[in-house]
Amino acid sequence: MKKNKIGNYLITILLLAVCLLHTGCESFTEVDLPSNQLTAPAVFQDRATANAALAGVYAKIRDTGFLRGGANGIGSKMGCYADELDSYADATDNTSFFYTNSVLPTNPDITGWWADAYQIIYSANAIMEGTDASQALSQQDRDMLQGEALFIRALVHFYLVNIYGPIPYITTTDYRQNSQAGRVAKSQLYSYIIADLTESIEKLPGQYNNPERIRASKAVARALLARVYLFNHNWAEAAQTAEAVINDPVGFMLPDDLDTTFLKESGSTIWQLSAAGQGQNTEDGAHYIFTTTPPPTVALSEALMVAFEAGDLRKEHWTGALSDGGTTYYYANKYKHRGLTDASMEYQVVLRLAEQYLIRAEANLMLGNLSQAKQDIDLVRQKAGLAPTPAQSQQQLLAAILQERRVEFFTEGGFRFLDLSRLGLLDATLSTVKPGWDTTDALLPLPQTELLLNAHLAPQNPGY
Repeated sequence: MKKNKIGNYLITILLLAVCLLHTGCESFTEVDLPSNQLTAPAVFQDRATANAALAGVYAKIRDTGFLRGGANGIGSKMGCYADELDSYADATDNTSFFYTNSVLPTNPDITGWWADAYQIIYSANAIMEGTDASQALSQQDRDMLQGEALFIRALVHFYLVNIYGPIPYITTTDYRQNSQAGRVAKSQLYSYIIADLTESIEKLPGQYNNPERIRASKAVARALLARVYLFNHNWAEAAQTAEAVINDPVGFMLPDDLDTTFLKESGSTIWQLSAAGQGQNTEDGAHYIFTTTPPPTVALSEALMVAFEAGDLRKEHWTGALSDGGTTYYYANKYKHRGLTDASMEYQVVLRLAEQYLIRAEANLMLGNLSQAKQDIDLVRQKAGLAPTPAQSQQQLLAAILQERRVEFFTEGGFRFLDLSRLGLLDATLSTVKPGWDTTDALLPLPQTELLLNAHLAPQNPGY
């Protein structure tokens, strides 16, 4: 079979077993704080240490797994897997396997994303359980911490199901239960994600508890919930939830100057991940911007570059070019800083306002509200210096939304792959531009190491 894809492994959450059974691995009953480790009872006896524990979970999201920036994040790897990025890495480099759609169950990113995801989920569950058991925290603090943990748990499961397909939905730190967990159907997974986010919104404060928007608030959870509703075809709920974010009292706004979109003070940012230290910026800035030719790892694809309309300011402000005299290579220039600055200028943006307008547009379109959909499309286009869309019919407007999402969110969080997947357009779009594309590449393989331990979670995804 093409790619020597291996069938019928057994699956489990190996990380949970290792972390609980071996003292050499960080335990999630001992939450990693900035300066030391505290046992769970000590962590949740004090508001400051409980907040520090949760800050450690946000740091794990920034530094590991799907949402980290740079070469190992979903933005770069799935940009190569779809049609956003061209790979210039060595043929033996892991990036090349994504670019040629020849990923195997032994791929280190496949294994790492899975393990990191369930590690973060385990951390969120530990916070849920620790706050439940605490007699010292106020109800307000307990609600805030649990609301953030629920948001994180939903967020990570969302990416897992869209990358791997049916997966376990883990809500406890009980290893015995987790090690026997089975894969859950996609429809049921979405119901769990929606339930977690709905409860999260109830518990979270309306205002950010940090002005840098690096912790979850009601608006943050609503922004993710609007996306989940859209992916799950809950059109009315998606439109209403996106509208609630757009009209949130915080006062989000689309920037007039596109160069400010990804600055850490941007008014369009709903949620971002803070830098690891003073003066540090994003891994994306260091990864995508190159100063030599040919590019060392990736460059924006020709297919993406020709997708920009004439006069689109996003092409001018969010891409850069470098020529060797014969060939011009393009790079993502959303984040402008490749290294250290006196003070951190940019944080990794995960949720921003433009997505909410396009969610509301698509949801209204599916509800038959074409004029409202067109208004939101045109608002995003106006900020990019473009005239109103000429699209009129529902089919034309849906194509216009997909086009706007393509040139708005390139290299961000795997948007392109996720959009083509949810709209059933992967084969039609990628089979003509990716010689290695197979229909079964719509899902990544489950990690081989995980499949060897839990018979309850077989079989492997088709094609592997």
